[in-house]
Amino acid sequence: MTERVRLTVNGGVVEVTADPATPLLSVLRNQLGLMGSRFGCGMGLCGACFVQLDGAVVPSCDTPLRAAQGRTVRTVEGLSADGALHRVQQAILDGQAAQCGFCISGIVVRAAALLDEQPSPDAATVAAALDRNLCRCGAQRRIVAAVVAAARREP
Repeated sequence: MTERVRLTVNGGVVEVTADPATPLLSVLRNQLGLMGSRFGCGMGLCGACFVQLDGAVVPSCDTPLRAAQGRTVRTVEGLSADGALHRVQQAILDGQAAQCGFCISGIVVRAAALLDEQPSPDAATVAAALDRNLCRCGAQRRIVAAVVAAARREP
């Protein structure tokens, strides 16, 4: 059964027609063309699909569309403003902290939320916050260092 669902995605109001049980990730990628969030495990465990839902970081692979009805979704694409990268995105690039790129969008979304919650985290706090994000490349130390560097930049 399909329904019209209205939500705000990256600052714009959208209406989509889908089964309300459809994973939010599927709607973001397949209907809205937002390819930054990745399908990893499909169980909300790896972090590749993380988005912000009303500011809280959630796995979009197991968040049903109905949970986003009338709410605000922010994806990795929505972190950039006026053509400028978010400070976490820029720090990841500057620190050459990403390798394959599969996990990094979820990491960036979670790190941006962390800096919103806690503007000056130390490395241990960043590592703990990113603990749910799996990275197979072994770039975790560079990622943590990049997020700490991003915290020192002006928002």
